[in-house]
Amino acid sequence: MRLNRYLSQCGVASRRGAEEIILAGRVSINGHVITELATQVQPDDKVVVDGSPVRTETPVVLVLNKPKGYICSRGDKHERMTIYDLLPLKYQNLHHVGRLDKESEGLILLTNRGDLSHRIIHPSQGAEKEYEVVVDQPLNVDVMAKLVKGMMTEEGFARAERAWMDTEYRAHIVLKMGLKRQIRMMLYYLGYEVERLVRIRIGWLKLHGLAKGAYKELTPTDVERFFKEEAAKPRARKPAGDEWEDEAPRRPARPAPASRSRGESASREPRGPKKNGPPGRFSSEDKPSRFKPKSRTFSPRSRSAETGPDERPRGRSGPPARRPAPRGPRRGPSSR
Repeated sequence: MRLNRYLSQCGVASRRGAEEIILAGRVSINGHVITELATQVQPDDKVVVDGSPVRTETPVVLVLNKPKGYICSRGDKHERMTIYDLLPLKYQNLHHVGRLDKESEGLILLTNRGDLSHRIIHPSQGAEKEYEVVVDQPLNVDVMAKLVKGMMTEEGFARAERAWMDTEYRAHIVLKMGLKRQIRMMLYYLGYEVERLVRIRIGWLKLHGLAKGAYKELTPTDVERFFKEEAAKPRARKPAGDEWEDEAPRRPARPAPASRSRGESASREPRGPKKNGPPGRFSSEDKPSRFKPKSRTFSPRSRSAETGPDERPRGRSGPPARRPAPRGPRRGPSSR
């Protein structure tokens, strides 16, 4: 395991923060100061940071049903209630994965696993978050289309992965992005005010059977089942009529020769010169015309090289060829 990842799992810092600590010469392994980022940590190594030994923590993933009125922060200078006020002391060292603003409610994760946090938060990893939204005015199909198309907001370009209406005033919106107050801002630009916003799903984990303010620790099996990485993307589908094909079109099979009957096998068998062989086998008689040998024209010189004195030329039928009659004595150089 790389040293920066090891320090991240120990809760020292994030991977990027761990790299800064390593480069500053604050980390030693077995008594040797380490400044190389690619250093590997073995299970029996003794890792020390700023003079204090560190070790990996037991991975913990906690799911919390956040109520309205709590903020996602470890502390607040305005003395507002935070989600850590809902947790016992043993979970105070966990960091929250993403945020829900004070007026929003629903699912939020807390963990000490940096790899899981990156998988869920980073848009390239593709962990979906589904929200149930209640607004102050009737919705329509055009609004859903504009949410998916996207728009520019104060935080940047924002768009939804999917959006659909549940009732006239309630919709479901799926995001992969994590801009600040993204759903509220998008609907505000479209002329709506959000009255209630609840996150009901993260990855494959849904909000079922968990009361407001309650929490639950997930097992490693649950983590892999609910937050598994997205499956490979399907092949690009091509419209065929009114339906879509799931696979790329296959190359059409080579048609059978015209001489074969309809019920014969389409498999090609070894060619041979037999004329009266079993059906389906090529012979010199049932080949198409383009397979027939072309006639050959023989000059006197080539004929003498290819035939004997009394043989017929190869590839030619008829009586034996006769030598042409002599044209007469050749003229000498003086007669030209």
